Order: sequence, then C-alpha cells, then structure tokens
Amino acid sequence: MPGGRPSSLRGAFSAAGLGVALGLAAWGFDAEPLWVAAAALVLLPLLSAAWVLLAARRTRVTRTLSSRRVQEGEEVPVRIEVRADGLPFPGGEVADALVRQPVELRAGGRGVRIDARARFDRRGPQRLAPSRVTVADPLGLCGRVVSGGGTAELLVLPRIEPVLATPGGEETGRRAHGRLTGLAATELDGVGALREGTPASRVYWPAVARGAEPMERRFVPDGDGRPLIALDPQNPATLEDLDAAVRAAASLAVHLAGEGGCWLLLPDSRRAVAIEPSLGSWPGLHARLAMVHERSAPALTDVAGRRGGVILVSARRRDRPPAALRHAGASPVLVVPGALPGRRASFSVAGCHGYASGRAARRVAAGVAS
Repeated sequence: MPGGRPSSLRGAFSAAGLGVALGLAAWGFDAEPLWVAAAALVLLPLLSAAWVLLAARRTRVTRTLSSRRVQEGEEVPVRIEVRADGLPFPGGEVADALVRQPVELRAGGRGVRIDARARFDRRGPQRLAPSRVTVADPLGLCGRVVSGGGTAELLVLPRIEPVLATPGGEETGRRAHGRLTGLAATELDGVGALREGTPASRVYWPAVARGAEPMERRFVPDGDGRPLIALDPQNPATLEDLDAAVRAAASLAVHLAGEGGCWLLLPDSRRAVAIEPSLGSWPGLHARLAMVHERSAPALTDVAGRRGGVILVSARRRDRPPAALRHAGASPVLVVPGALPGRRASFSVAGCHGYASGRAARRVAAGVAS
C-alpha cells in the first residue's frame, strides 16, 4: 500500500468555519433563509474532506519500467497505473519525473493508466523518486498527496557509436575498425571473401591472378596480440569530455571485439579483461563503464610491453601519452576528445579523435588513415 502524507485541509476547514459563522448569524438575527446556506457550507467541505481522505487511503500506484538498463538517448517504455480500490476518485492528478506533464484524475473515475517513454541523455545510475498522486475534490477545498510505485534504480549505459576513418568520416565503422585489428592477427585461419577496407597485405593475390572472386587471408588473433584499450578518465576539461571518452572506449571495444576480440583496461583495475567476439563479458564491462568517474586512476604501467597494439583513450586533451607510458617505452594510439590543432587524426569515434605517435602506434592505426 502506498504511503500517504497529510496535506492541506485548510480550505475545507475554512469553508466549514464560514458555514458555522453564517449559522450563528442566522441564529442571532433569526434569519431562517441563511440556515440552508450555513448547512451547505458546513456539510459540503466536511463531506469533500472525508471523500478525499478515504479515496487516498485506498489508492494503489504501480510503476513499471521495461528495462533497468538503457543506453544514452534510448527510450524506455514506462507504465504508471493508479487505481482506487474503494471509493472512486473525487479528482486530482498524477505526476512523475518520467512524465512530462501531470495527468488528470477524472472525478468519479476508478483510476488511470499512463504509458510514456523516458529518455536519459547522461550515463550513470539514475534514482527515480516515487510517483505522486494528488487526490483532491473538484472545488479545490482539500487534497491529499499519495506517493507510490517505489523508488526505481536505473543504469544508463554509455552510447555505442561507429568508428569512422578521417578525414570527413565518410567511411563506415566496418572499414575503420576492421583495419585497426589487422595487427592483432598472426595465425593464418584460411581465406574468405574480400571485405571493404582490407589492407593490400592481406589480399589473397593468387585468387586475383586467376580472375576469381577477390579473396582475403583470414587470421586468428594471437592471445596477447589482441589490441588493448585503456581508459584514463582523469582531469577532463568538462564532464562532456569525460562522457565522450567513455563512449569512445565503449565503442572501440565493441568494434574491435567484432573483428577477433580485444582487451579492455578499466580505471581502478590492474588487469585487463578480454572481450571475445561473442561479447560474453561485455554486459558487465558496459555497466562498469557507466560508473566511471574522473577520480578513477588507470594502472598504465601494466600496459607497456604488450605484444598487441595499445589504444589509450584519455578524457584529457593531451598531445602525448602520459609519463608512465613514455618512461616504459610504450607508444600507444592516443584518443582524445575533440581534435588536436596541427595534427591529423587517423580515425574518429564518439566525438573523439585517434592519433598515432611512434612506429608501433602507426602500425595500429595504419589502415584507418589510408
């Protein structure tokens, strides 16, 4: 049963008091016609107050969300049901944070069902306050507020966006991220149809020489040779930069997983987690990315010396990798919010741009810029 809280009955008491005063005047001046008006002014507010209180006591409120997890910008279907188990409603309205405008409770009605769609533009946990039902009489003399539906917890996940080669972002994410993963493949797994964006080094030229359908050599990733994505959320200029970096890391992880798998190193974690093409580990990692804050610190010292390429996604607009990686001799692809002046990006994703600095980094991003 939803819990109600006392609300104003002052209007009803004031009207009843006026009726009592009118009755005293009718008695003092022996004005019999005033007795009818005095009785109406006393009885009507008291009956209205009783109706409101009894209806509010038996009000039931339920709120149902279709999902407890949703990506940024996606709509979540919401259903709010308000019903009276006893007396019909004298009137009132239903208000909820997920509904743009209050919905009227019709006088004499038994309830209302509201179907709405909510949208959340920022990642992170969302705590939704209970729905508020105001039960009030048609004259507005008194009312009572009932809270129901419970407090709901919802997690907004970072949005997944395509990886685009630059300049212009005209190429598809398939072409861009497919070429990013070329360096991680070391063991031949056969040949297959030629895909868009495949570098010339992987084209199966004997098939071309025979005049057959163009083919490409397929490889399987070599364990530690898969690319690693490291997220550094520290010291962003704005919260928008932090969110952009988180979206970029999530988008790169999904794209690279689809091309053979990758590793993801989250802040406050000393070990990277593998993401396979099946994305079995992704839901948990996606939820952890939604909770990332700027005070988290990545263990970048563990990134150096990896066999595969390293992609460092930084929430801070820096023009070179942090000292921990430079001292260790690592040269990752650097992904930052916005664009760095005077430098040409290899690819873009979620409002961020990727830059190759050093021979190893250029190998990671080689196909994207071409």
